[in-house]
Amino acid sequence: MQPILDSINSPDDLRQLERAQLPQLADELRAFLIESVSKTGGHLSSNLGTVELTIALHYVFDTPQDKLVWDVGHQTYSHKILTGRREAMSGLRMAGGISGFPKRNESSYDAFGTGHSSTSISAALGMAVAAKLRGTDERAVAIIGDGALTGGMAFEALNNAGAMDANLLVILNDNDMSISRPVGALNNYLAKLMSGRFYAAMRRGSEKVLKGMPPVLEFAKRTEEHLKGMVIPGTMFEEFGFNYIGPIDGHDLDTLVDTLSNIRKLEGPQFLHIVTQKGKGYAKAEDDCVLYHGVGKFDPDHGVKPTANCKMSYTQVFGDWLCDAAEADTRLLGITPAMCEGSGMVEFAEKFPERYFDVGIAEQHALTFAAGLACDGFKPVVAIYSTFLQRAYDQLIHDIAIQNLPVVLAIDRGGLVGADGATHAGSFDLSYLRSIPNMTVMTPADENECRQMLSTAFSLDTPSAVRYPRGCGPGAEVQKNLDTLPVGKGEVCREGKQVAILAFGSMLAPALQAAAQIDATVANMRFVKPLDKELVLKLAREHVLLVTVEENALQGGAGSAVAECLAQHGVTVSIMHLGLPDEFLEQGDPVQMLADCGLDAAGIARAIREKIAE
Repeated sequence: MQPILDSINSPDDLRQLERAQLPQLADELRAFLIESVSKTGGHLSSNLGTVELTIALHYVFDTPQDKLVWDVGHQTYSHKILTGRREAMSGLRMAGGISGFPKRNESSYDAFGTGHSSTSISAALGMAVAAKLRGTDERAVAIIGDGALTGGMAFEALNNAGAMDANLLVILNDNDMSISRPVGALNNYLAKLMSGRFYAAMRRGSEKVLKGMPPVLEFAKRTEEHLKGMVIPGTMFEEFGFNYIGPIDGHDLDTLVDTLSNIRKLEGPQFLHIVTQKGKGYAKAEDDCVLYHGVGKFDPDHGVKPTANCKMSYTQVFGDWLCDAAEADTRLLGITPAMCEGSGMVEFAEKFPERYFDVGIAEQHALTFAAGLACDGFKPVVAIYSTFLQRAYDQLIHDIAIQNLPVVLAIDRGGLVGADGATHAGSFDLSYLRSIPNMTVMTPADENECRQMLSTAFSLDTPSAVRYPRGCGPGAEVQKNLDTLPVGKGEVCREGKQVAILAFGSMLAPALQAAAQIDATVANMRFVKPLDKELVLKLAREHVLLVTVEENALQGGAGSAVAECLAQHGVTVSIMHLGLPDEFLEQGDPVQMLADCGLDAAGIARAIREKIAE
């Protein structure tokens, strides 16, 4: 049997295949995915589950004229391979290589750039309406998972789309998974809907029997909606104005191609419900699709092996602290927007199930839910990635900060995140947090300080945030206590001459290394808000140059806070700000990315020498 995948360099090549060849292509594509991702790392389970769907979509639709919009986009490796990027997969998620998510500037087949969830229906609706306004026959397809469908934005788009006469197809990829297992009433609805599959079989059988009896068939059609309501628990998507089709087997290529071909001819909003298995075709991923959701390099024969890159990651520090603090105070509640494993809450969820709340992919709801709990005497801790907190900025201001409620934000992935690139980098949180009244914003320099800051945040009766980076710290010994730090106070860690480096969070370690080369003073500032103004003014009076260093966008960040402090007090001193540049940084090795930004020890020392030499 001749291999097929090597001959597919575009969807045009795919569309030249006979239908009977598609299952072989799916097998080859799945094998290629496992082999490729084992060498680069990346998202595996989600991509194995969408192989047949991807083939069918490109086989039926006239891409790139017809637009495919993938929600989140972590399931698009097959899409990339079939659209001319097979060879480029060897550089997946690496500096200079292709992204792990769709990107408009990477390929004309990537209709919309993604990385966050619940955006696909809105974007695809915009494209469908654009085609209608132009008077063209282009189709727009949104592919969204059952986990992403829990996001409120998806329902806003469904509500709007149902009222429009645009040629939009929404495909619900129902695999009963997001990253963590999805929760809530919608997931229960989908489970019940799938369990009612006999309805579809009953309908097909009835039509076959009644074909010879037109009056009876017409009567059956007229009463179909009533019968649906009796057989399955509601027709929610039809109530939104969509023509609902399904559920069908998302791994059955014949059924997929036939169904999509029929839908391609229909007018107006269509909703196709398919059922797939995350990790399909690789037994280890099928058995543990959470472990294989995002993987590093691994041996396909032996699977993913746990790796310990450091003594304790910041995420582990948070998870341990959360359990200890919950033991000490029954008011503590833990909340996550569908990131239990990623945020380090697994042990807490097991020990305190009645105090653990996974609200699904619903960041806005997570914060206002926390605000409601805080209003009634509880002290919620919301574990959230920096990049996902951006999605709930209004709720942070309107529902938490204005009411000055004691909600703790444990913000993981602050700063650069490496292979996931710009959509997942926590580059802006210090800037957008410190501008909010009533907020306390902390940046730990090591693992033990992270634990102390979490305790400090929980001790406050006002909103607070502890922002820590992905992965490992410098290796500090973590003390198993609930000690707090004095709010708004930094500390001088090294005495030097002429130059004072004001380091925030993760930048303390490279700042100390740089200072040893140039004999500079180093201060661990700890608090971005309230800033330790006394320390800033003291250092300004005693040195000729102040240097602020942060793993955050320079605009409006911690360095800006220092400059504002000096201006408010009329203090004039030479000052230099080091931080992330004013651009979206692509994927790469995080250590090298920091070096490229001049935020390693060598870069900090070099920048200071150049400033002094001016």
